[in-house]
Amino acid sequence: MGVSEDLAAADFAAALERLGGDQVLLQEIAGLFLDQYEDLLGRIRQAIAAADGAELERSAHVLKGAVANFGAERAAEAAFRLEKAGRERAWHGVETAFRELEAVVEKLTAELEAFLGRSR
Repeated sequence: MGVSEDLAAADFAAALERLGGDQVLLQEIAGLFLDQYEDLLGRIRQAIAAADGAELERSAHVLKGAVANFGAERAAEAAFRLEKAGRERAWHGVETAFRELEAVVEKLTAELEAFLGRSR
């Protein structure tokens, strides 16, 4: 399953609702995510390469929580698949799942950068 260009990766209305309408807090959380997501993806990539189930589960869980802040259901679902694979030490299909996660996180980061008024 590819990432459709016509579907938003983030749901800012839902994210703002969860934060009681605090747009400044949402901006702070978005900035922190943009500063940290590459490290999390790198940790997931390394865990897959090393067949380290515990680290894959842990890193994917952290990323899942981070993207959930933005109502990013597709990213959260992709991270959950990797979290589950790590927990179950099920390596079949993790490369594909990781590519899907990367694609949707890339779209999410573009949306967050636009939300913050940052240019790429």
